[in-house]
Amino acid sequence: MDKQPHTEDEKFPELWEENVPLMKKGFHKELLSKAYDNVVAGSRVFPLREYVFAAMRQTSLGAVRVVIIGQDPYFNEHPGKGPEAHGLCFSVRNGIPVPPSLRNILQEVNNSLYGGEQISSDTDLTRWAEQGVLLLNASLTVLKKKPNSHAKLGWHILTDNIIETISGKKRNVVFMLWGGFAQKKTALIDNSKHLILATSHPSPLSAHRGFLGSGLFVKCNEYLQENGLDPIVW
Repeated sequence: MDKQPHTEDEKFPELWEENVPLMKKGFHKELLSKAYDNVVAGSRVFPLREYVFAAMRQTSLGAVRVVIIGQDPYFNEHPGKGPEAHGLCFSVRNGIPVPPSLRNILQEVNNSLYGGEQISSDTDLTRWAEQGVLLLNASLTVLKKKPNSHAKLGWHILTDNIIETISGKKRNVVFMLWGGFAQKKTALIDNSKHLILATSHPSPLSAHRGFLGSGLFVKCNEYLQENGLDPIVW
């Protein structure tokens, strides 16, 4: 069963608004208004407004052990089932058809950690978020059927600031950068105190160029354990 959405005026868990400079200034609330308050008739914005900040509501700053960076939310919806996007990058709610990139992500988890058995099959990645995996899209909103349509809205400025804050205030975080877009975020991360795992994107067009067979989920857990942190149950 899906968790009840949060209302937009709820406080974020542990220290996001207090530590991310642009959030402290209320920039995230300005962007929320820009994304939803002047939508042209007939257009729709995904995810639903109450799920926009789900990644940070599910994973507090203090809990972050892994950061996975996506480009922008899924832009499709399914009749009777709703939008694919629900605020966690690459994740879809149970019952929604599995997007190809997510299918490849779960395939890599199962092949590298579970000998090919379909142990990890839940498409709702909330279970990862609850263990400290921040599932952060660079843009937090998108127009229906229009990928990257909110890329210039200002979200990238905010999410870059979030990445910089995590890098500056924490240690031994694993940053998973999949594909060229995510790998541009390397400049925001202090690799002297964090691990960067860069591969091709898990989409069908590029998954076989480095993502599949990379063992990145194994490498992530080994690094966490080497630094006295619990591994993620992927």
